[in-house]
Amino acid sequence: MSSAHPTASTRSASDDSFPPQIKYIISNEACERFSFYGMRSILTLYIAKHLGQGSSTASEIVHLFVFGVYFMPLFGAWLSDRVLGRYKTILYISLFYCLGHGVLALADLVDTREQKLWLLYAGLALISFGGGGIKPCVSAFVGDQFHAGQGHLLQRAYGLFYWSINFGSFFSFLIIPRIAKDYGYGWAFGVPGIFMGLATFFFWMGRKHYVHVPPSGPQGGSFWEMLWHALTHPANRRQGGGFWSACEHRYSFEQVHAAKSATKVAAVFALIPFFWALWDQNSTTWVLQGDKMTPYLFSEGTLNLPILGPVVRFIIGDRIGAEQMQSMNALLVMLMVPVFTYVLFPVTEKSGLRVTTLRRMGLGLFLTSISFIMVALIEQRVTAGEKLSVLWQTLPYLVLTAGEVLVSNTGLEFAFREAPASMRSTMMSFWLLTTALGNLAIAKVFGLNVKERLADGTEVLHISGVSFFNLCAAMLAVVAIGFVFVALRYRYHETAETTPGGSSH
Repeated sequence: MSSAHPTASTRSASDDSFPPQIKYIISNEACERFSFYGMRSILTLYIAKHLGQGSSTASEIVHLFVFGVYFMPLFGAWLSDRVLGRYKTILYISLFYCLGHGVLALADLVDTREQKLWLLYAGLALISFGGGGIKPCVSAFVGDQFHAGQGHLLQRAYGLFYWSINFGSFFSFLIIPRIAKDYGYGWAFGVPGIFMGLATFFFWMGRKHYVHVPPSGPQGGSFWEMLWHALTHPANRRQGGGFWSACEHRYSFEQVHAAKSATKVAAVFALIPFFWALWDQNSTTWVLQGDKMTPYLFSEGTLNLPILGPVVRFIIGDRIGAEQMQSMNALLVMLMVPVFTYVLFPVTEKSGLRVTTLRRMGLGLFLTSISFIMVALIEQRVTAGEKLSVLWQTLPYLVLTAGEVLVSNTGLEFAFREAPASMRSTMMSFWLLTTALGNLAIAKVFGLNVKERLADGTEVLHISGVSFFNLCAAMLAVVAIGFVFVALRYRYHETAETTPGGSSH
């Protein structure tokens, strides 16, 4: 196992070519995302209708599951950085991931609803552990494969990495709901398990080619260790010295300064959970709304075309329903990221308006709020009894995805730019934690929202439908305004954000 990046002279790849082992990681990521989003695409309606738990309970379970997935990176990052290293962490935890899919597939074979529910919870717990455990490791493992002379290739590599995520999820949203409809939930959960097995196999195939960065071991000076010391030794703080002064007698100036910088970034992230509380509803409340709308049916003319027809029939079937509409997000991301990065942002910069990371994120919050106003308007028409096509959801998906590109992609960039090098892994964990907290918050809303369950299983809610969507929109609008004030007070490090002529993207 090599301990660092080899020099350019010892590597087989040239400075201007991707390391050959990157193909194994990209293949792994595409298959893993297919497995995760394929399973997630059918989860809400499976719980609500097939298991008879109702819409509110289904939404609560799904959001708690997502909370688990995005909370586990804290453990995965620690295990990777301190004990096993990234390669072993990804490989070993992926086996639990595969097992989780298998348990979900088996749930369709048991007889009673109670047994199905227990297998559901067990499968989701294993997938939370597996999916969350490898999440902070895979993207970092990509960067490990490039030596110092290949820094200019990282942006292209991560662009390909992110594109593979959306490529895998796009097809999973189309294919897995159709498998559930035509062959049952056993196969619909089993196929994602097969793809997770392929993801693990592809990753293992590159084992002889990877660059390995060994774990650091239990060395002192981690953010969490310093935070615990600051919390438990308040007497050590000098008067007026601030929160971190308790650490100054024990840790180096660089370590304390890094912790202070990480705290500033974390303060900006404090409002982002509200964004995820809304965004992740595209797999719950938006699907439940789409289930009340009319599926889009392909015309016979389309299905009879020489090449397109067989492809549509094989991948999608003859219709696009509520679950398959989730593919719209992945498709729009693949289109928007290059347009925003290479067209919109440069043109805006040339016009004289600086498109800083926090400005982009603030705009993304407002757009996400607007998307929920649009969903509320659709809900109002559906509730009134109007037969709307599920394709009407394309409009809010368009706005929601624009918000995602501006908030999610930019948040990662902001964390990388602003965090000290020694704290970047910690910042990635903080960023993923915002998703966990947002899903935990909205799950508890659904949990508290049920007023009573009638004898026929119908739920009477405190607030639902149009009122709920409008409340979400109003809440995020207030948060977006607060974010603007936080952004105005924030002082960037001396990076491209602040230096004259520097690019903010």
